[in-house]
Amino acid sequence: MTDDSAQAESLLPYAQWTEEALRVVVADALDYAAHHGLPGEHHFYITFRTTFPGVAIPAHLKARYPQEMTIVLQHRFWDLKVDRAAGYFSVGLSFGGVPSVLSVPFAALTAFADPQVKFGLRFQGPPDAPMAVEATAEPEEAAPAPEEAAPARPQVVSLDAFRRKRD
Repeated sequence: MTDDSAQAESLLPYAQWTEEALRVVVADALDYAAHHGLPGEHHFYITFRTTFPGVAIPAHLKARYPQEMTIVLQHRFWDLKVDRAAGYFSVGLSFGGVPSVLSVPFAALTAFADPQVKFGLRFQGPPDAPMAVEATAEPEEAAPAPEEAAPARPQVVSLDAFRRKRD
């Protein structure tokens, strides 16, 4: 069999539907955490475009992370809320001891990972076009740990410096 036929371009938006379905996985994980807390050692790395319409973050964070930001939901967060109808989540976090509330549309997400179980999703593409989705088993590819952040992505936020050390 020869490969003379090119793959036909779909008239159905499968990539968009897949992306939307995988964003529901993120919404489900956040909704679970909002209602039950994070079990065991589970924690989430969530990366999003700060320039995406509807993202609401304090001005000092927008200035520090003008393109993209990664937050970690692990020990110290509060008021995690998921509004599926509006298509966003909000969460309270402290940055340098300053409490802040972030509101992020699910469409702004570029990556989600739960390193405890090596689960990760990456959402790619320009902000004004449907994004392709890549599922990965390695969280380091989906959302690098703060100390492993590549130079091209300096906007990763580590909350370790703001946590109290356990005795």
